[in-house]
Amino acid sequence: MKTGVLLTNLGSPDAPTPAAVRRYLREFLADPRVVELPRLLWLPLLHGLILPLRARRSAAKYALIWGKNDAPLREHTQHQAQLLQAELTARAIDAQVFFAMRYGKPAIGKTLDAMRAAGITRVLLLPLYPQYAASTTASTLDAVCAWLVRCRNQPEIRSVRGFSGHPGYLAALEANVRNHWRTHGAPDDKTRLILSFHGLPEKSRRLGDPYYDECQQTGRLLAQRLQLEREQYYICFQSRFGRAAWLQPYTVPTLQRLARSGVQRVDLLCPGFAADCLETLEEIALAAKSSFRTAGGGEFHYIPALNASPLWIKALADLLFPLSDAQ
Repeated sequence: MKTGVLLTNLGSPDAPTPAAVRRYLREFLADPRVVELPRLLWLPLLHGLILPLRARRSAAKYALIWGKNDAPLREHTQHQAQLLQAELTARAIDAQVFFAMRYGKPAIGKTLDAMRAAGITRVLLLPLYPQYAASTTASTLDAVCAWLVRCRNQPEIRSVRGFSGHPGYLAALEANVRNHWRTHGAPDDKTRLILSFHGLPEKSRRLGDPYYDECQQTGRLLAQRLQLEREQYYICFQSRFGRAAWLQPYTVPTLQRLARSGVQRVDLLCPGFAADCLETLEEIALAAKSSFRTAGGGEFHYIPALNASPLWIKALADLLFPLSDAQ
């Protein structure tokens, strides 16, 4: 069997323009896994009100963080695929690495077409979401299964469900934080580490998503590795959308409260993001920093996502090819 690896992430618009962002958001927010409202209620609201308003605002935010040639998320994911290919080659593992986006380009279906054209008969799927949620990992599998419906001669497919407590993933996160501390100084009693995860509606937790518990697991295990006391770190949730209750505590109000309480320095890491994107580079590194400083806070440091971390690339290889499988 010829093996192919497919890394997937959420996606980005084709350009930081209202038209491109609108196309992207139309696909993203129309996914019933992402917005769990009745279609008859949600779709008219999406197309008539939300897209016209949100596309322009989001385009302005994308323009602030857009790379020289592409969206940061797509650039980082493509680079991770290239580095993983080199890592597998160094381990003498015969597998070809591809990458795709759940929304936008390169699309999962077209990438699977390319894998089939390359003779791939065994697909190892790795959605780059450490903590499982129906709106991310399950939605990715939906797209893969939609492609499988069109296939007569289907390939074998295996999928990594999540890796919130994987030692390699945690080691890569720990290294990122310790590298940051070597540059900016070790934390003191006026410093707090904020672990900010993407938020989900509270409803998703009641319906059975393990996401909240897996975020807590990641935060707890990382804090143990960093030898932090419970009062030295906070696990929070960002990116709230709409009026419904989402997972709490919310990141920005937590930062504002810490600023008012006399915390002089905040180091913030987003462990749920394998690559930097709009939610880390604009929402956290720019907007959340501004909220913290406006509330009277002092130093604010955003710790970059895993991106091209060597330990992270090794962790990806270990997730896909445990020693027993590679042998």
